[in-house]
Amino acid sequence: MGQVTILGSASAVPTREHENTHLFIEGGDRAILVDTPGNPVVRLKDAGIDHASLTDVILTHFHPDHVSGFAPLLMDLWLLGRKKPLTVFGLESTIDRAQKMMGLYGWHYWPGFYQVNFIIVPSHEMAPLIDTPGLRILASPVKHLVPTMGLRIEFGSADKVIAYSCDTEPSQVVVRLAEGAQALIHEATGEGVGHTSPEQAGRIAAQAGAKSLYLVHYPPDIEDFDQLIREAQRTFSGPVYAARDFQKITVA
Repeated sequence: MGQVTILGSASAVPTREHENTHLFIEGGDRAILVDTPGNPVVRLKDAGIDHASLTDVILTHFHPDHVSGFAPLLMDLWLLGRKKPLTVFGLESTIDRAQKMMGLYGWHYWPGFYQVNFIIVPSHEMAPLIDTPGLRILASPVKHLVPTMGLRIEFGSADKVIAYSCDTEPSQVVVRLAEGAQALIHEATGEGVGHTSPEQAGRIAAQAGAKSLYLVHYPPDIEDFDQLIREAQRTFSGPVYAARDFQKITVA
């Protein structure tokens, strides 16, 4: 069994009810945080997740609403007594900027700091991040304003899949990431440069043959979530959800 928890569902401007979009993946022996806005340690606690269980962090791209909490996360884990290594995945430009940001804080001089292993993800389709018996994660570059990657998360077998578009314009890359997925988590900021509307997200889900669609990264002024769903249903006949913070998606 595998599970993804929606830790946040909002676009770049959060609200009290909706934090910036980020995810938590549980599969096999891995516990993975996808992006780090806000205060990740507090968010994990609010979701009932032990911060000590964290094994990996995936940074999809270097925009503030996705990485603003990266330095606080590393610092807080250190202050809370972490000793075991942490692995951080990202595209080359993302890792480069994350390391420079930590350098500004002088983190190499923090005494007794645990090991952080930075892994650069190749910028080609279906690049492997994690490959264990219980979990396989692949990444592909999507179409955003800065180098960004979407994810295909396979829990034990190729028919137990959750895909994540991240921030992107409509892209056939996402269609391939989500091929046959039980769930596609797709951004729904609105049609425009670097982003996607709910109707466009529905079309991507239909082309991929996804079983269900979860809309995230929606604008802060949304009042009618049913409208988001109706727009996506114009192009996708499967179940559509406007994802909410702390919602869990399980495949078994």
